[in-house]
Amino acid sequence: MKPMTALPRRALLGSALSVLLLAALPGASQAQQVLRVTAIPDEAPTELARKAAPLVAYLESRLGMKVEFTPVTDYAAAVEALASKKVDLAWFGGFTFVQANVRSGGKVIPLVQREEDEKFRSVFITSEPSVQKLADLKGRDLSFGSQSSTSGHLMPRSFLLQAGLDPDRDLKRVAYSGAHDATIAAVASGKVQAGALNISVWDKFVAEKKVDSARVRVFFTTPPYYDYNWSVHADMPAALRDKLSQAFLSLSRDTAQGKDILDLQRATRFIPSKAENYKGIEAAARSAGLL
Repeated sequence: MKPMTALPRRALLGSALSVLLLAALPGASQAQQVLRVTAIPDEAPTELARKAAPLVAYLESRLGMKVEFTPVTDYAAAVEALASKKVDLAWFGGFTFVQANVRSGGKVIPLVQREEDEKFRSVFITSEPSVQKLADLKGRDLSFGSQSSTSGHLMPRSFLLQAGLDPDRDLKRVAYSGAHDATIAAVASGKVQAGALNISVWDKFVAEKKVDSARVRVFFTTPPYYDYNWSVHADMPAALRDKLSQAFLSLSRDTAQGKDILDLQRATRFIPSKAENYKGIEAAARSAGLL
C-alpha cells in the first residue's frame, strides 16, 4: 500500500470544487457581515444539517450577524476552507485541526471544545463471535472512517500499532467508509468483519436503536485522547473571536435552547481549547506516517 499523506492528492483534487463553491458564496468577502461555518462530514449530510440549524440560529442572535452553514464534500475540503479563509469557523476533529494548523502555517486556532473532547475515545466493533480482542483482527477485514478522521482512523490505527498489529501488513483488507455511521453500516451488513469509529456516534446509534447491539458489539475501547473542537483563523478580529467564544461558553442546559443545542452536539458543555491539547495527535500522526 502506498504511504498516505495528511492531505492525499486525490482528496485535494476532490475538494477543489467544494472550496471554489465556498469562495463564491454571497458574503465570502464580507467576513464581518456574514459568519461562514463548515464542519468535517463525519456523519450523513442530513444529520450534519440537523445539528447545525439551531446552532446557526443561536449564533446569529448572540453575534448580531448572519451565520451561514455550508457543508463540504470531505475532510480535506474543510481543512482547506478554513486555512484559506473561505470560512470563518470550522468543526474539526483533532487530526483535521492539526492538518489545518500545519496547512495554514500555524494560523488556525482551536477556540472551544466539548468537555467530552478532553477524554474522547474510539471503539472497535464487530459482528464476529470469534473476535474478542485486537489481536483477533489479524487476517481479517477492518473498516476505518475517513483517512483524515481522528477517532475513525488516526487514533484507532495508533492503538493497533501499539498492540503490535500493522493494519497494512497484518489485516486481510483495510477499507475507508468515509464516516462513522457508514462504518457501523459496513459492519452490520457484513461487508467487513470489524470497524473503528468514535464512541459518541456508536452510543447515539445504540440509544436510538439504529443498530442491533445484540449482534454488533464493541470488543475494544481505546484509552482517552483529545479530539474535536471549533476552530477559527488567527486573522479573525479579536472582538469577534471573543464574542464567538463567549457564545459557546454561555450555552447551558438550564435553558431549553441551550439543552437542545448541546444535546445535538452531544455535549455536556463547551470549554476553552488550545493548540497544545493536540500535540499528542500530531505526534501520533507523524509516527503513523500520516503527516
